[in-house]
Amino acid sequence: MKKCIYVVEDNPNIREIIEFLLIEELYEVRTCPNTNDFWLQMNKHIPDMVILDIMLPDGNGLDICNSLKRNIKTHDIPVMMMSANNHLNAVKAKCDAEDFINKPFDLNDFASRVEKYLAA
Repeated sequence: MKKCIYVVEDNPNIREIIEFLLIEELYEVRTCPNTNDFWLQMNKHIPDMVILDIMLPDGNGLDICNSLKRNIKTHDIPVMMMSANNHLNAVKAKCDAEDFINKPFDLNDFASRVEKYLAA
C-alpha cells in the first residue's frame, strides 16, 4: 500500500512541483493550500508524513506542527517544515519537526529526505 503524504503549501507552483515529484516516487499525495483544508483532510485520513510550509494565508505551519506533536494520535507522524526564511535555527526552536528544508531546494535532496522518514 502506498504511503500517504500531505503537502500544505499555498504557492500553487511549488505545491504542484512537490506533488508531481512525490507521485513519481510512488507516494499517495494530498495537497492543501491552507490550514483549514489540512484539518479537513486530517479528519478524514491520517497521513504517513506531513510537509508544511511555514507561512500560510490562514495560519502557519508551526502551529500545525505543534498541534500534531501534542496529539497522542499524531505525534509520531514525521513532519518536514519548508521555508524561504533563512532563519532555520529560530524556526527549529518553535516546533519539533523531524526535518527542515530551505526553499528553493534541490529536488533530489528533498526526495531522499522524504524517503528517509517513510522507508519501511
